[in-house]
Order: sequence, then C-alpha cells, then structure tokens
Amino acid sequence: MGVMPAITHSSDDEGWGVPGSTKKVYATKSMASKAGYASMDKVLERIENVYWKIEVSDFQSWMLGFYKFEGEWKTTELSPNNIQIDYTYTQYFKTPFLYPLNWMFTNLFWKKYMKQVLENIRIIAEGNEIIPNK
Repeated sequence: MGVMPAITHSSDDEGWGVPGSTKKVYATKSMASKAGYASMDKVLERIENVYWKIEVSDFQSWMLGFYKFEGEWKTTELSPNNIQIDYTYTQYFKTPFLYPLNWMFTNLFWKKYMKQVLENIRIIAEGNEIIPNK
C-alpha cells in the first residue's frame, strides 16, 4: 500500500470520450485514502487521434488542498507505428500555505504516477491491453 492508490475500474462511463462526458473512478486503499470511489474524470476537449483535455476532480480524500487536475495530451505520428505523446498537467489548489507540500507532491509522486499512466497507454497501444497492477 503506497501513497498513490491503484485505479481499479470506472463506472457511469457511458459516452466516455465525448466532450462533456464523465466517469467515476475507483481505487484501491492507500496511505491517504480508503478503497472505493476516488474521483470524477471529465472530458473537456477532444480531437480524435490528436488531442485530449481532461479534468480530474471531486476527490473523496484530502488531496493537500488540491481540488482538481487538468491534463492535456497531444499525439504526433513520427513514423508508422511510432507516435509521440506530449502530456502536460495543471494542478489547482485552494490553500496557499500548503504550496511547499503541493510542490513536493507534484515533483515526488505525481510525475512518477503520470509516467506509469503513459506506460499503460503504451501497453494498450501495442495491443497488449492487460495492464500490470503495480
């Protein structure tokens, strides 16, 4: 059991991928949260095979003052079967005095977490859709 919980599944995700659609995300227990419903994902913008912008919010555990994350990824085909993914994210928080903790969380945990997300996308893209549970 680590700081960042593993995502187990989602629900209420009919129409996922269409701008404005949402899904509930569920996670395992972690040091910071209980198992179960963890957050809500929402598609803000999407251009098929080019660009996605999503929001993660409605956190069910205390998140060091963060109230939402926005992530954007752009894909560029470099050559056949070789795609570059550029991923950026913005984290929003309400408690300025927690900024040092926000910075540490972002640089110690969130970057590692997002690298795993990109690795999971690579596995899916290669056609081996079984994601190892780490």
